[in-house]
Amino acid sequence: MICASATSVMASSLIDKPSPECKLTTLDGLPVGSLQAMKGKVIYLDFWASWCPPCLQSFPFMNQLHQDYGQQGLRIIGVNLDEQIADADAFLSRYAAQFTIAADPTKQCAKNFNVIAMPSSYLIDKEGVVRYIHRGFRPGETEQLRTVVERLLQH
Repeated sequence: MICASATSVMASSLIDKPSPECKLTTLDGLPVGSLQAMKGKVIYLDFWASWCPPCLQSFPFMNQLHQDYGQQGLRIIGVNLDEQIADADAFLSRYAAQFTIAADPTKQCAKNFNVIAMPSSYLIDKEGVVRYIHRGFRPGETEQLRTVVERLLQH
């Protein structure tokens, strides 16, 4: 996987379709609720890794989104893809997350979403349908992401 902005035909085929199912756990290995069970909420699903500089930049933005929209039904799930959980723990001790952190131990969820860049973000509407995919992270792109979140929360 690369730290870059990229779009693939396979990922774009997820748009306007039900989100793939994922078996996510906490970093400690406990199950996290399924994406399908979170219907009624807007989900910002973000795949990240400790070694990815743009991921470091995305955490303050996701914390701010959680603060601004968490009470309105936004659920942010940061899915860590590090090989070693210790790497994720070290990252999180420096850059605290105010949102849910999950692990994808089998990497099947990342495969189902065709994650090819870090970070990769998927906005899923209240019906469980993927509505927006964003690869990479640059501060100038935050307004577009915020606009999509607001639109999904209103519907």
